[in-house]
Formats: sequence, C-alpha cells, structure tokens
Amino acid sequence: MIWIWIGFILFVLAMLALDLGVFHRKAHVVSVREALIWSGVWVALALAFGAFVYFGYENHWLGLGNTLDAVDGAINDGESATVKYITGYIIEKSLSVDNIFVIAMLFGFFAVPAIYQHRVLFWGILGALVMRGAMIGIGAELIARYHWILYIFGGFLILTAAKMLLLKTDHTDPSKNLVVRFVKRLFPVTDHYDGEHFIVRSEPLPGRPRGRLMLTPLALALVMVETTDLIFAVDSIPAIFAITADPFLVFTSNVFAILGLRSLYFALAGLMDKFRYLKVALAIVLAVVGVKMLIASWLKEMVGPNVNFYLLGLVLLILALGVAASLLAGPKRGTMAGGESHGGNRA
Repeated sequence: MIWIWIGFILFVLAMLALDLGVFHRKAHVVSVREALIWSGVWVALALAFGAFVYFGYENHWLGLGNTLDAVDGAINDGESATVKYITGYIIEKSLSVDNIFVIAMLFGFFAVPAIYQHRVLFWGILGALVMRGAMIGIGAELIARYHWILYIFGGFLILTAAKMLLLKTDHTDPSKNLVVRFVKRLFPVTDHYDGEHFIVRSEPLPGRPRGRLMLTPLALALVMVETTDLIFAVDSIPAIFAITADPFLVFTSNVFAILGLRSLYFALAGLMDKFRYLKVALAIVLAVVGVKMLIASWLKEMVGPNVNFYLLGLVLLILALGVAASLLAGPKRGTMAGGESHGGNRA
C-alpha cells in the first residue's frame, strides 16, 4: 500500500515542478484565458485519476480496497470508491471557492502586485498540502478508533454553515490578525516589495556589514494565505469524512482540489462580485453534509447503498442554483473584486 502513496506524492511533486519550473518560471500576470486553460487541465487530471481509482479499487491494485471504510462499514469496490472520490473532490473544490474570496481580500490589503500573486499561491498551496496531509492522517485514525467522532464532525459542519451565513468577514483587517502581529514581533519587515523575494537583506550598517535579514510584505501575504488555508481545512476536511474515511480517497480528492485552486483564483478573481449567492450555496452544502453525517445510518436504510451518489447530485444542484441565482440577481452595488489589485510599492 505504501507504494501507491509514494507514487501519488511523486506525481504531485512532478506536476508542481513542471508548473513552477517550466510554465511559470518567469513571473508574469496570469490572464483569465491562461487561468481557464490551467483550470481545465487540473479538472481533466482529477477526472482521469477517477478512472485510476475505479480500476485500482476494482482490481485491488497495491492493496487498494482491502480494508473496511469506517464511515459505512463496507469495502470499497471500483464503483463506490469512484463515487466517493468524485463527491469528495467536488465538495472540497466548491468549498475552496470561499477560500478564494478571502485570498482576494488579502492580496488587496497587502497590495500584492498581480505579477507576484502566482508565486505566493504556489508556495502557499505547497504548504497547504503538507498541513492537510497531516490533518487527514489524524482524522482517519480518530474515525477508525472512535466512530462517534463523526457525529461531532457533523455538528461542527452545521455550526460552520450557520457561521458562514450569519457572520460577515468581508471587511476583516489582516493587520490586526494575531498571526501577522506575532510575525512582525519576531522578524523585521520591510515597508516595500523587493521583486518576488520573501526575504531580503537590509543595507549594511556599522558592525553589521552584511545587513540583517528582513521579511517583505510578500512574506506576510504568504503567512496569511497559509493561515487562511489552515482555518478553511478545519472546516472542509470534516466534510469529506462524511463521505469516506479511506485515507487514500480523502487525500487524493483534497490534493486535486487544492492543486486547481491557483488557476481557479485567477479565473474567478475578477468575477467574484457576480456570485453574491455562492457563499449561501456553500453554507447549505456544508449543512447538508453535516446532517448526512448525523443521520447516515438512517439514510442508508431509507435510500440504500447509493446514498453518496444522491449526495453528489444534491451538491451539484445546490451549487448550480447558487450560481444561477447570482447571475440573475446581478452583483451587489459597491462590491469590489479584491483580485484586481495591480498596485503596491516596488523596491
């Protein structure tokens, strides 16, 4: 089983190296057209991996599908594993859209030049993969040992949905964030950007001929992107555990959703004001998944073994209605897309 994990991680690292080392070697402003193309590439890769999931679990390649899924107590065959993988991918992908709104606000606050935004997102997402991998491993182990924790996850998702609907976070001031204040207390921070560098040296001083190391505002933006993803992971990872506790399905669906986050950001950053009801749709999705966790046994008796397939259809319907309602209602007056920030001081 370990070889399947090693192979997948090497594949992800190769794709990231190809992304940053070849296609985005030189910093440039990512156009909407380029972002849409890359979004299509990542979605195609995610769906193609779904075919691998089907045949891998159907034929038990390298130990896939040989253990009970703690969520439903069944062994995943090709069909059930694929449905769970795709459902988890769509849920994680849709919830990442809310993350995009916050990232756009952060880029606007820190006045991150558009030419360097891809670099921040690349390293932010690389860190997110490591954090989520650790959280998924811990969550899967907890569910395997204490099945009742699923009910806690379900209640937590319902509370999170209520928070999304009732609390307004559009105008949060990142400068007052505890993480930002803590970083500034530990490290000196420049008041200007220095190209795409996260760390620079100050001018030489008497007794300090090499100058001292200082963080740039780009580093602060990266810290906030990492912190934001950690917060969103706490909300979104329990959602996929409503579908499956199979660590491989949870991790791979999460990874593909995260890998497409950068291109999705650049594709949607200038259009966010048009989707005024998408946040409501996302909150409803979280609530539905939370309720599913709480009444999973009853649902399986009433609906049958295809409950995850129906959940997938319901999630897609909710998201489609949110987008349609947003387009019909039009953008809110006075709304500004945070992703349009092209300003910022240069070194």
